[in-house]
Amino acid sequence: MILQVAPDVADIVVPAVIVRRGVTCHPHDPRLDAPLAAAAEALRSAVGLEEPLAATRTMYKRMGVDPTKTRPSSEALLRRVRKGEPLPRVNGLVDIVNWCSVETQISFGLYDLAKVERPVTLRLGAAGEGYDGIRKDRVNVEGRLALVDAQGPFGNPTSDSARTMTTPDTRDVLVVLYVPAVMPRALGERALALTRERLATFAGGVEEPTDAQGR
Repeated sequence: MILQVAPDVADIVVPAVIVRRGVTCHPHDPRLDAPLAAAAEALRSAVGLEEPLAATRTMYKRMGVDPTKTRPSSEALLRRVRKGEPLPRVNGLVDIVNWCSVETQISFGLYDLAKVERPVTLRLGAAGEGYDGIRKDRVNVEGRLALVDAQGPFGNPTSDSARTMTTPDTRDVLVVLYVPAVMPRALGERALALTRERLATFAGGVEEPTDAQGR
């Protein structure tokens, strides 16, 4: 298994995992211009996101984190779009994952697999743990959900680390969907299928088999 889940968070989050090898990470993929613009426009008046949004907020609250102060990455994207702003463009891989995240209201993590040193565990951060964030200062994960490899923490549902971020040189990726345990299973499965389809279409490569739960 690529990812182990600590017992004390197993009833909070049921992560889904995709490992895809041989991908192409475009600095800017013009094929995404039209679908991302259309998605942003649709989301400004979309209904039906209340259930997944509430489930993700509940996941945060069960960790003792106020989701109105430390927002899930999925909700932060939705708020941006509903202010009239476009979806951010970073690189082809990040753009695909942001697109999936904002439409499903599930927080995602995206990591360059070559920069991750197994084993990988999803657990609560220990005292003093954190990492240098992407375009951010130190990210504190003490008492919060955190992905941890042999080198230490590198991701959570709000902000990922600079150490494991994707670049145009990335060829193998690890994608983690932080699916809340309270979310209906069908919503998580739909989000996983959507992400697989879009990665295959726009990033290429081959998916590495995982177990039946995507972990």
